[in-house]
Amino acid sequence: MAEASDIELDLIAVGAHPDDVEIACGGTLARLAHKGYRVGIVDLTDGEPTPLSPGPDVRLAEAERAAEILGVELRINLNLPNRRLFDNFEARVALAKVFRRHRPKVVLGFGGKTVLASPDHYQAMLITDAAVFYSRLTKWDEHFDGLPVHTITNQLSFPIALHGLDLPESSGYLVADIGPTLAAKIEAVRCYATQFPAAKGGIFAAVETMNRYHGLTAGFEAGELFMTYRSVGVDDLMRWAAPKHARS
Repeated sequence: MAEASDIELDLIAVGAHPDDVEIACGGTLARLAHKGYRVGIVDLTDGEPTPLSPGPDVRLAEAERAAEILGVELRINLNLPNRRLFDNFEARVALAKVFRRHRPKVVLGFGGKTVLASPDHYQAMLITDAAVFYSRLTKWDEHFDGLPVHTITNQLSFPIALHGLDLPESSGYLVADIGPTLAAKIEAVRCYATQFPAAKGGIFAAVETMNRYHGLTAGFEAGELFMTYRSVGVDDLMRWAAPKHARS
């Protein structure tokens, strides 16, 4: 995995803690990386303390290994405070600087609340939404270390919901095919031994079951669900509705 630099990325996924992105969209990141796209992950916090982890260094090593498995080009930790993550100006600017520096075309982030889970997830959603906006604002250079403005082409959101099949509220939904990379995704999640010891081994089956369910709804072996806040348009309805019968 590359060192932090000014490399340009095609897509950045933002999580509150190391392991969020792997669970939510690790299969998609791996699939895109295999196709030659440059993908990155931003963890807003180090996720520590947690009950079974010796400390941030161990969690960071787990995150680095997971990123290598997925083929992630760059992983950045902003070291914002875990358990006390709040949407504020400083957090928004810190993430917007990453977007300006690495110039992604697409950003993935949390969508909606995760009830009975960490409230950091919802705050991460708010921070990400604001940072996408801040990234393109002109006449505000004093807050962004002279980094040039950058307009992100599209933003999609992911849910982390392993206890029900109800779809979160959204304008629309997409399912990304991760059949070829489901195994890599599960392997990446397994890297977090401090978070998922034997007693919590059911998480791997839950993730796989949810991905297989979402894939089934779209005709794939496995899939990951994303929410879109724009209508999805087509210029050839037949090519979308019946691709095998489309005319060139």
